[in-house]
Amino acid sequence: MKKITLIVLLVFIHIGYSQTSKTITVGILADKSTQETKPLLEKLQNEIKGVVGQSTTIVFKKVLENDFNIEAAKANYQTLLNSDTDIILTFGVINTIVLYQEKNYTKPVIVFGAVNGDFYELPEGQQTSGVDNITYLITPFSYTKDLEAFQSLYDYKKIGIIVDDFMPDILPVKALFDDYFSKRESSYTLIPLKNVSDIGTNFNDIDAVYLAGGFYLSDTEFSSLVTAVNAKKLPSFSAYSIEDVEKGILASNQPETNIDQFFRRIALDVESIIGGTNPSELPMYVEYKNKLSINFNTAKQIGFPLRYSMLGTTDFIGGKNDIKSGISYSIIDIMNGVVEKNLALDVERKNIALSSQDVKTAKSSYLPNVTANASGVYIDPKVAEISNGSNPEFSTSGNIALEQVIYSESAGANITIQENIQKAQQETYNAAELDAILNASVAYFNALILKTNEQIQNQNLQVTKKNLQIANQNFEAGESGKSDVLRFKSQMAQNTQSLIDADNQRLQALNTINQLMNNPIATEIDIEDAEISEGLFKDYKYEDFLEILDDPKLRPSLIEFLVEEAKKNAPELKNINYNVEATQRNYRFNTTGRFIPTVALQGSYSLAFSESGKGVTIPVGFPNPPDGTYNVGLNLSLPIFQQNQRNINRQTAKIQEDQLVIQKENVELNIEKNVNDILLDMINQIANIEISKVSEEAAKESLDLTQNAYAEGAVPLIQLIDAQTNYLQSQLASATANYNYLLTSMQLERAIGYFFLMNTEASNQNFIQRANQYILNKN
Repeated sequence: MKKITLIVLLVFIHIGYSQTSKTITVGILADKSTQETKPLLEKLQNEIKGVVGQSTTIVFKKVLENDFNIEAAKANYQTLLNSDTDIILTFGVINTIVLYQEKNYTKPVIVFGAVNGDFYELPEGQQTSGVDNITYLITPFSYTKDLEAFQSLYDYKKIGIIVDDFMPDILPVKALFDDYFSKRESSYTLIPLKNVSDIGTNFNDIDAVYLAGGFYLSDTEFSSLVTAVNAKKLPSFSAYSIEDVEKGILASNQPETNIDQFFRRIALDVESIIGGTNPSELPMYVEYKNKLSINFNTAKQIGFPLRYSMLGTTDFIGGKNDIKSGISYSIIDIMNGVVEKNLALDVERKNIALSSQDVKTAKSSYLPNVTANASGVYIDPKVAEISNGSNPEFSTSGNIALEQVIYSESAGANITIQENIQKAQQETYNAAELDAILNASVAYFNALILKTNEQIQNQNLQVTKKNLQIANQNFEAGESGKSDVLRFKSQMAQNTQSLIDADNQRLQALNTINQLMNNPIATEIDIEDAEISEGLFKDYKYEDFLEILDDPKLRPSLIEFLVEEAKKNAPELKNINYNVEATQRNYRFNTTGRFIPTVALQGSYSLAFSESGKGVTIPVGFPNPPDGTYNVGLNLSLPIFQQNQRNINRQTAKIQEDQLVIQKENVELNIEKNVNDILLDMINQIANIEISKVSEEAAKESLDLTQNAYAEGAVPLIQLIDAQTNYLQSQLASATANYNYLLTSMQLERAIGYFFLMNTEASNQNFIQRANQYILNKN
C-alpha cells in the first residue's frame, strides 16, 4: 500500500512539474552586431531569464543579422516564422521597417527599433499597437526637436547631417529635412557615413554637425569621427545618448541611456506574453525626459563659448575624450624651461655681464695709454723771419705719447673689489635661480592641485545628479516632497558653477607656468601628474623620512646636517662673503695702501713733417735741429692729503663690513629657522597623507550608505547633503595631500640650496650618504 502511494505521489509531482514548467524559444533579429553590442545582448538575455523566473525555461536562438539589407531582413523573419520560435524580438531600423510592412503576425513580436518619431504618426491618446501579436517600444527620439535644441545652443547657418549611407534609401530623411529647413533661414547638407577616414572632406562648407547616424560604429571608428569633427572646430550634436557626448561630441538632448530600463521593459513584455497577454494590449511608449548635456572638454577644445545662463538647464560633463592639446610638461621640463628662458633670470644674467665689464674696466688701468697728435701752425711772418729758423712761418708736426702704469695700489684695489662684486653678483643670480626653480615647482603643484580640484568638482557634480535622480524617484513614489528635488536642482547648478570656476583657476595656473617659461600666454599646455615614490619622485620615500623625523634621537642630527648644508650652499651667504672681501680690500686701500706710491712710465716722440715760408732758413753757424725728438720718464706720485677723504672712506668701509657681518648672522638665523619650520610642516603633511586616506574611504562609505538610506526614506535630505559635502572635502584633502608634501619638499630643497631633481643621481646619492654618515656619527 505504501509502495502504491509513493508511486502515485511521484506521478503527481511529475504531472505538477510538467504543468508548471515549460520551454519558450525566443528568436532575435538585428540589423548588425558589433563587439560593443554583444555584451548588451547577454545582459538582455539574463534580464529576461531573471524576470520570467524558473517556472519557464528560456531558450535563445542564434541572432539573425540582415547587415542593413531589407531582403535579408525579410528572409530572417520568415526563418523564425518557419522554426519553433515562440516569441520574436527585433532591433534596428531595417527590421522595424520590414515588420511595419507586414499585415499579419502569426507569432508574438516585440519591436524595439531606432526609427525616429518624425516618421510616424499615431492617433492622439493611442497607447498600444492595437494590432494582433505585435507591440512596439517607442522612445521620444526626434530629429526636428534635436535640431531646434541645437539651434538654441548654437545659431548655425549650414549644418552637416551625418546619416548612415543606407538611411536615405529606406527612409524619407531628405524629404523630412527639406520640409524642416524650408521654413528656416539656415540650410543643411546630408553627409552619408560610408568611410570614417574620408568623412572630414565633407566638412568644408558647414559650420556645425548633427550626428543622426553611426550607431553601429566601433569605439575606434567613433573616436576617429569625433577627432575629425573637433579638428575642424565644428560644434556637434548627437541624436543618440549622452554616451556620445562623453566620447567627445559637443552636445545631445538625450539623457543617459537607461539600458536597464529598456531591458526590464522588454523582459516584462516577454513575461506578459508568456502569461497569455496579446502583444497588441501592451503599452508602447517608454517615457523619459530630454536633458541638454554639453561636453566641457570638447567646448574648450573647439573654442565653443559657454554661457552662464546655461547652468540651470544644462548638464556639463567632463567626458572621456580628455584631449591633451599642446605640450605636456613634467616638473623637470618646467624647471629647466624656467632656468633657460625666464625673463627675470635673463635680467640677472645681464647684471653678471655688466659686472664683468666693470672688472675689465678695472683691469684696463694696467694697460698702456697711447696718444697721437698732429698739428699745423702758422706764425706771423715778422716773428718767423727773426726766429733764425726755429719757428718757420708754416709748419706741420706730429707727436705720439705713451703712459704705462707700472704699479698702482688704487688700480689693484679696484680690480680686487670689482672681481668680488662680480662673484657676489653671480651668487645673486644663483639665489634668483633657486627662487625661480622653487616658483616653477609652486606653479606646477598649484596647477596639479587645481587640476585635481576640477576633476573632483566634476565627480561631485555627478554625485549631485545621482542624488537628484533618487529625489525624483522618491517624489514620484510619494516618499518625499518636491522641495528635495528643487534643493538638488539648485545644488546641481551651484556644483556646475564650481566646476567652471575650478577650470578657470586651472587655466590661470597654466598661464603662470607659461609666464615663468617665457611662453606666449595663449600656448596650450598640460602637466604630467606627480606621485610620491613614483616616476621622478621615486626617491622621495616619506616613510623613511618620517621615521627619522619622528625619532627624538635622530631628528636633531638631521636638522643639524640640513642646517649645515643650507649654510654651505646658501648663495645669500656667499654673496655676503664676497661683499665682505670687497669691503675689506677697500679698507686696506684707505689705510696702509695710501702710503704706497703710484709708479708710471712716460714717453713721447715728436716729428716735424714740413716747414715753409719765412723763417725756414737757419743762419750760418747755427746747428740744424733734428726732425724727430723723443723723451722717456719715470713718474712716482704719492697723495699727501686728499681733503681727509681717505679717513672718511676707511671709516665707511668699516661700517659696511660691520653691517655685512650682522646681515650674515641674520641670514644664518633665518636659514636655521626655515629648515626647522619646513621640517615640522613636512611632518604635518606626511601625517595628513595617511589620515586623509582613511578619511576619504570612510566618507565614501558613509555617502553610499546615506544614499541608500535616503532612497529608502530612512534619512532626511540634510543628512545626505552633509554626507556628500564631507566626501567632497575629504576627496580634496586626500588628493592634494600628496602634492602638498612634494611642494613642502621643494621648499626644503630651496632652503638647503640643493634641488635633487636638478642634480645627477651620483650627486644625490653622495648627499644621502653624507646625511646618513652625519646622523650615524652624531648618534
